[in-house]
Amino acid sequence: MNTISYGLLIALAIALLVAAFTDIRRRQIDNWLNAAIALTAPAFWWSQGLALWPDVALQLGVALGAFAILAGLFALKVMGGGDVKLLAALALWIPFYEYMQLLLIMAIAGGFLTILLVFWHVARRQRDRIAVPYGVAIAVGGLWTLAINYLPEGANAAVAA
Repeated sequence: MNTISYGLLIALAIALLVAAFTDIRRRQIDNWLNAAIALTAPAFWWSQGLALWPDVALQLGVALGAFAILAGLFALKVMGGGDVKLLAALALWIPFYEYMQLLLIMAIAGGFLTILLVFWHVARRQRDRIAVPYGVAIAVGGLWTLAINYLPEGANAAVAA
């Protein structure tokens, strides 16, 4: 992996942290942030040396499939629109197998976050609906996936330990 790839991955990690922070503060992930993530994916493809066929076509297919499924969940009011767009934009960056890792870690982090918020709600005796900032879980899944799959070997051992 070259310097440009690492720079782009650092920018993606920062974007994920911004998404998590804004979702905590405002329960919203901005469109400009999702667009920036999506629009910088081709630079990452180029830095990785991906061929248009089949590599880039597969990335586009995974992103399109993810968006279709997640848009259905949005229609059912299970997910927020910013979450759908963020996950679809991430699918442009991450190959299918690693994307499945992201979804698994995201689901675990989201479940943990939901349980924490339920306890917080009960402790404060609130009766309103719990608003889970799922951008935090997406960011955890994304950062975990980037760390496990893209950090150099020595750094990977430190993350896994």
